[in-house]
Amino acid sequence: MPDSASRNEFTVQGIAASQGIAYGQIFLYLQNEVQVPDYQVEVEKRIDEVARFDRALVLTRQQVARTKSEVERNIGPEEAAIFDAHLMVLEDEALIGETIREFESTGRNIETCFHRVSTRYVQAFSEIDDEYLRERAGDLRDVTQRVLRNLLGQEESSLNKLADRRIVVAADITPSESASLDRSSALALVTDSGSKTSHAVIVARSMKVPAVVGVRDLTRRVRDGAWALIDGYDGVVIVNPSESTLFRYGKIQERKKSFEARLLDAVRLPAVTLDGVGITLLANIEKSDEVGKVREAHADGVGLYRTEFLFLNLGRAPTEEEQFEDYRRVVESLAPSPVVIRTLDLGGDKPIAGNASLFPHESNPFMGFRAIRWCLENREVFKDQLRAILRASAFGKVRMMYPMISGADEMARANAILEECRSELRARGVPFDPALEVGAMIEIPSAAYTTDLIARQSAFFSIGTNDLIQYTLAIDRGNDRIAHLYEPTHPAVLRTLRHIITEAHRHKVPVGVCGEMAGDPVFAPLLLGLGVDSLSMTPAWLPSVKYLVRSMSLADARALAEEAMGLSSPAEIYARCDAFYRARVRLD
Repeated sequence: MPDSASRNEFTVQGIAASQGIAYGQIFLYLQNEVQVPDYQVEVEKRIDEVARFDRALVLTRQQVARTKSEVERNIGPEEAAIFDAHLMVLEDEALIGETIREFESTGRNIETCFHRVSTRYVQAFSEIDDEYLRERAGDLRDVTQRVLRNLLGQEESSLNKLADRRIVVAADITPSESASLDRSSALALVTDSGSKTSHAVIVARSMKVPAVVGVRDLTRRVRDGAWALIDGYDGVVIVNPSESTLFRYGKIQERKKSFEARLLDAVRLPAVTLDGVGITLLANIEKSDEVGKVREAHADGVGLYRTEFLFLNLGRAPTEEEQFEDYRRVVESLAPSPVVIRTLDLGGDKPIAGNASLFPHESNPFMGFRAIRWCLENREVFKDQLRAILRASAFGKVRMMYPMISGADEMARANAILEECRSELRARGVPFDPALEVGAMIEIPSAAYTTDLIARQSAFFSIGTNDLIQYTLAIDRGNDRIAHLYEPTHPAVLRTLRHIITEAHRHKVPVGVCGEMAGDPVFAPLLLGLGVDSLSMTPAWLPSVKYLVRSMSLADARALAEEAMGLSSPAEIYARCDAFYRARVRLD
């Protein structure tokens, strides 16, 4: 009998990151940060010190390239593409140049200089509000730890030598470590930190390994060899599960597998409600190489193409030509389906690391010099992007939208710059779609309550619920102490959503939602009932939402929305939405 007989069962709630259920013993993977020595380098040895840095970079590139090849061979090309970002870090002129300048000015050993500079870069990414982009700090940390180990002559960290089948529990897992997981011995992956968008989780998901992240201090509460049950569907970790718990989860696993099979069947079918109403379901993407995921999800197109990744990956503002090629690839690949490209949402909380002149430090970056505010003041960078988007529109169906619009004046200023770009392209004889539709993201309360004014200059709206909820409720989602107050079903949020939709429709402007609420099957019926015209989400979430759409009537969703608008408690509204979902989704 395992430990469950002698120890008490306890449950820890985390974030469901990769679906599946696993039961087995824990392998407690306790990594240590590289200890960096700090000493002065003699003047006559400084040329050799720089050469040592160059050799470490070359060795690290070889290791990353080898990892990429192994992942491509064993898992797939999309997962292997994760390591392209790692290789780009190793070619980053700003990172390498700053390290050399730090060494030249201080004379401290190259490990110390590289550690200081890379820590600043990691910190910059860690402070980004966008979850996906914030997780890139983990990629950067992974690469820099590799470089430091190579400088110090230490072995690579690896998880490929598990003695037997185990559940890996760690404080965090780097993409390199997750790639080294042996599918035949890793039963599941659990981490104290991380999110469902981290590259380590993406690799685990591709390997069909159940994963739960964000379980806080589990590594301090369990011992190596303890027995645990991992629920990657609901983000639950049960340590020392009882016989009755194991029996109950055996039944749950059977039902989940049956439900997953039905989801795969539904995703190929049209998103039409039981009362015959077609619903537009779109995908959110961050990079041009995610087009395959859009097709696999049978999405109706792309409702949000975040363009920050290209800027952050290069560590500089890409040229018009570089952006055009990137956008064209997506637009051409998905034509004739629409692609909504969001203009740059950088600045404040999302600086280009190493370019402090463009993004000075701010005490309150979330309400600072960012997104459209930054673009309007950096016209040449903005115009490069606008011309690139316009040029891409000649290759398919493109729509464009501005982020963080606060009112009609900003919309007018942005559109005036866009008109300049149109004139410049006409003068150059460069083709573009003259009927390109331009819209605004509604994610600030001031925009929400001047929707009627902004609508006069917009072809469509896309509601960014993540920021709209955050700003409406004055809640920082990244602050663990108050994150529980982030409530999508708060009456203030629902009233704001209804106001936006009502005013937009009064001006014959369609409204979509591209925030996390859109991809949650519990909230999707509420949004549709409020009158939203389309939903855009991470491709992986689309099958669940489509299945629910096909299992409900729009009339019932409207009744749910009316009922919700009459309630005062966020918990009560959520319970109604959850009950609506469960009544229509059979897990047996």
